[in-house]
Amino acid sequence: MRRPGGWWRVKSTPEKVETYTRWSFHFFGVIEILALGVTAYGRTGVGLATALCLLVTAHAAVCMLVSARALDWTRGRRPQPVRQMWALVVVSAVVSTTAVVIAERGPSGEVETAAGSVYGGVLCYAAGVITLGVRRWRRRVAVVGAFAVGAGLLTFPLEMPLLASVVLAGLVMVTGGFLAATSIFSLWLLNAVYALDDAKETRVRLAVAEERLRFGRDLHDVMGRNLAVIALKSELAVQLSRRGRPEAVEQMIEVQRIAQESQREVRDVVRGYREAALEVELAGARGVLSAAGIVSEVTGETAGLPAEVQSALGWVVREATTNVLRHGDAKKVAVTVRMSEGRVVLTVENDGVAETTGDGLPGGPGGPGRSAGTGGTGGSGLSGLRERLSAVDGTLEAGPVGRGVFRLTAEVPLPAAAAGLGVAS
Repeated sequence: MRRPGGWWRVKSTPEKVETYTRWSFHFFGVIEILALGVTAYGRTGVGLATALCLLVTAHAAVCMLVSARALDWTRGRRPQPVRQMWALVVVSAVVSTTAVVIAERGPSGEVETAAGSVYGGVLCYAAGVITLGVRRWRRRVAVVGAFAVGAGLLTFPLEMPLLASVVLAGLVMVTGGFLAATSIFSLWLLNAVYALDDAKETRVRLAVAEERLRFGRDLHDVMGRNLAVIALKSELAVQLSRRGRPEAVEQMIEVQRIAQESQREVRDVVRGYREAALEVELAGARGVLSAAGIVSEVTGETAGLPAEVQSALGWVVREATTNVLRHGDAKKVAVTVRMSEGRVVLTVENDGVAETTGDGLPGGPGGPGRSAGTGGTGGSGLSGLRERLSAVDGTLEAGPVGRGVFRLTAEVPLPAAAAGLGVAS
């Protein structure tokens, strides 16, 4: 069963920012209802106040719809909400005109209340919301300016002084411009967060691609030269064999020797690729996490550990760091290496983990079974680490240890000689 608030923890950082931005725009509509509609009850009669409140509520609902569609359009999920924006223009004109009529024909003393609050307020909110569906700054300025001019023109039926009309138009320009700038900045911030998240994912993919290129270069250096020699000597052996020369056997023996040497060199390359020095991986993890804005704390000594133990634990650090970057929302990661009764214990703990799925792994934004923390990508990451640790009689435990905290613990027994060195924590 999902814990209360789990729907929020399961979201990635960009998704959380988007949810916050979306509901901020909706909150603008709530503020419009409270500031323009509800306050009318204290300024005029119940009948007119109810009519004004209903008009403002309808206008706020359309503003919420347009802001939501404009946000989806900005993220590339929907087409530009042109119809909805024109509908908001029409609704704004109807509400403003109705406020003018109420102010002109209503009881004496209600002109300032109707025209000053509802009339000017809906135009300010509409100007700020419609700019969300426009990309260029010139068009956004034109939208706010058009609402300001319209606000001034609609005051003529009220026979307001020219100066008052200009002041009202300027008020709509300033307030609508402020709301527009605030909304546009929120969209810019949201897009920046998504861009940073994409950059982080790209950085991880580039690191993997660079390692593959290095492996490919090493194989090319080893196999390219040897295969070329094998091809030449095999061709020479064929020519000598056709002529009945006994040297053909010597050339084929040389080919066999080079082939066996190539096998040995390939095994050395693959072994070097599979091995991961623990000290190097800890330093790399600290640098990568810091670059991603994650506080990292690494404690313990690695000197004196056997090479096979360092390789196994180094892979644990590498996999844990990669999955924190790709699937988690961590703010802090702690890595500890310590000795305990002839065993070296590596602990990787991070926060920012979503709720646990049925397989005991924290469910991240990658879906069920994908780790949001150090647990690996689905079951394959953990199983792969367990296979590496089993080669040195090690064990691996992973799971949540608190609210939003995930811990991965790897234990490897040390040979008697290495244990006697007393690798301190």
